[in-house]
Amino acid sequence: MTTPVRWLGSLMLAFSLILMGCSGGDDQAKKDEAANSKSGSMSESSEPAKPVTWRFALEEIEGSVQDAYAKEFKREIEDASGGKIKVEIYPYGSLGTSSQLTELVQNGSVELAFASPGHLASVIPEVGVFTLNFVLSDNNDVNEAVLSSDKVHNLFEPPYNKQGLELLSIVPEGWMVWTANKPLRTPADFANFKMRTMTSPILTETYKAYGANPSPMPYSEVYSGLQLKQIDGQVNPVFAIEEMSFYEVQDYLIEAHNAQFISTVISNKDWYDKLPEQQRKWLDQTRDKLVSYIYQKQEEYNNERLQKIKDNSDTKVITLTSAERDKFREASMPVRQTYIEQAGDNGKKILDTITSMVAEKEKEMKQ
Repeated sequence: MTTPVRWLGSLMLAFSLILMGCSGGDDQAKKDEAANSKSGSMSESSEPAKPVTWRFALEEIEGSVQDAYAKEFKREIEDASGGKIKVEIYPYGSLGTSSQLTELVQNGSVELAFASPGHLASVIPEVGVFTLNFVLSDNNDVNEAVLSSDKVHNLFEPPYNKQGLELLSIVPEGWMVWTANKPLRTPADFANFKMRTMTSPILTETYKAYGANPSPMPYSEVYSGLQLKQIDGQVNPVFAIEEMSFYEVQDYLIEAHNAQFISTVISNKDWYDKLPEQQRKWLDQTRDKLVSYIYQKQEEYNNERLQKIKDNSDTKVITLTSAERDKFREASMPVRQTYIEQAGDNGKKILDTITSMVAEKEKEMKQ
C-alpha cells in the first residue's frame, strides 16, 4: 500500500468515527439497547450475545510503551471475556492528533485512548502536575505506590468527569531525557536554546525558568525541526528518542531525572458508567493488573533503546550529578506557583498530596 492510499484510508476511518460520534452513533445505540431489551440477550450483568468491539487509540506508534500497554490490555480483556470483547488498537496517526483523540473519546466515537498532560492540561489544569519537574521519586517503586493509589486517583476523578471522561489509569513511560548538540549541565547552558516542548503551559514555564526558549512543535515534525535547526533540542523518554530517530540528528543525550513522561488511560464516562457489570469488572481487573506490568515494561523498553542508541551512534550520554540536578531543582520551584494559579485549590491539593506521599513512601522504604 502506498503512503497516500494509507493516509487516505486513515483519514476516511477517522472521519467516519467522528460522524458516528456526532450523529448516527446515538441512534444506533438506542436501537441496539431496544433490541437487547426486547430479546433479553443483554442485561446489566449478562454477557454480550455477540462480540463487542472496544476501540483503543494511542498517542504513539507501534513498538512504543503505549503500544505494549494496549496489546497487553487487548490480550487480557479478550482472554477474560472468552472472546466476547474484541479490542482494536489504533496507533499514532491513524485517527488524529492527541487532542483529537481525546475529543473522539468525549463524543463516544472511540471507547478508550491515551491522553497525556502535554495537551490535556489545557482542559484539565490539574493534570499539569505531571509536567512539573522534581515532583516524583527517583525510586519507581515509590512512584508506583503513589500514582496507583486510590487517594491520588480520587483527586483526579472529578475534573476528568467534568470533561466527560473516566480516568482509568496513570501510566509512566520513563524518565524524560534532553537531547542537544552541546552538553546541558547547568541552567546557563539553556540560554537562547530553542527547546521543543509539548503545548503544556507548565512545560513552557519550566524551560523558561531554565533560561531556554520553549518552542512547541507537533511530535511528527520534531525530527525535521532538529535537522533543519528550527529547534536546538527536545525532551522525550529514551524509547521515543530511539524509535523516532531523534538521536541521529543530535550529539548529546542528557539524563537529568527531572521528570517522567506520564500519560493517562481514559474512557468516555457515559460509556463506562453504562457498561454491563461483568464487562466493567473485566475492565477494572485488567487495569489493575497492568499497573506493575507497565512499570516493568517501560524500564525494559527504555534500557533496551538506550543500548541501541549507544550501539548504533556516536551520541554521548551524560548523567547529571546530584549537585547539577539541584541547580535545576531550585530553578524549577517557582513554576509550582504557576501550576497552582492555573489548577486552583484542587491542583494545590493534588501537588501537596503527591509530594507528601512520595516523601513518606521514600522514608518508609529506607527503614
